[in-house]
Amino acid sequence: MISFIDLISAIIFPTWISEDAFSIGPLTVKWYGIAYVVGLFGAYLYAARVAEVKKYWLASGPTRGSLIVPTRDDLSDLMFYAFIGIFVGGRLGWVILYSTDMLWTAPQDIVLGIRGGGMSFHGGFLGVCAAIGYTAWRKKTSYMRIADFAAIGAPIGLGLVRITNFMNQELYGRPTEVAWGVIFQKAPDSLPRHPSQLYEAFLEGFILWLILRILTTRFKAMSKPGLVTGAFVLGYGLFRFGVEFVRTPDANIAQFGLLTRGMAYSLPMVIIGLIVVVWAARRAAVDPAYAGTADVADRASVTDDVSKKT
Repeated sequence: MISFIDLISAIIFPTWISEDAFSIGPLTVKWYGIAYVVGLFGAYLYAARVAEVKKYWLASGPTRGSLIVPTRDDLSDLMFYAFIGIFVGGRLGWVILYSTDMLWTAPQDIVLGIRGGGMSFHGGFLGVCAAIGYTAWRKKTSYMRIADFAAIGAPIGLGLVRITNFMNQELYGRPTEVAWGVIFQKAPDSLPRHPSQLYEAFLEGFILWLILRILTTRFKAMSKPGLVTGAFVLGYGLFRFGVEFVRTPDANIAQFGLLTRGMAYSLPMVIIGLIVVVWAARRAAVDPAYAGTADVADRASVTDDVSKKT
């Protein structure tokens, strides 16, 4: 039970923090939108830098052929398709997973109501998966090779978006007695709550990025297509499942027994991520091939051979 001492020692959400970044005439720019754009560009620049450091790609053991390393142009195309996938998949995912009645009661709000909020990570994740598939098909390369590049930078955007969730006073946690409990003005009561958005920003953003960074630089995980992707999916699923214990379940949305919707949607990610990690780790590495060099003169034949095995 929360005592009077807990109430007076709780952190009151700062009034100077606003969900609006700035206004230009009648147009108001939200921090939420900025987080998506900066996160995507940050992920692109980071992935491009990783692609240029050749030592990350040189396998220490036997290999099973070569696979091309995407160029900056390839990655910029991926960023554009991922941008579309995030917004289309994220919005449709939220409608289908959390607000199905909108499909027949107010279908126009699927598009027009997006300014009022409503984006699903799991839907956006599937949208990015589709963008990766389209990019791999266009570039005639391995799906997992492109997926790894999307995965290494994804925590940057995740961390930024979770911070804006905090700034918007949305997706807050359950009532708590911890010393760092926050009283959110938009909550239905004045009880101190877990700042679960910041927990997720730290775990899904910084810690997950650090794990993937260590796998990339110390263990040369990029030489085994799919390993980084599996680690990302597994890590996100575990972190999201854990935070759900202190995060307030979405209002008016039924749970799956003892599991919240977030838990239920994250469990498949844990299972799939673990399977992909084991599958990729047990396979021989591939050698890096770079556009414009002799070993990738016949790009399609090289990548097709490896794609069948990845």
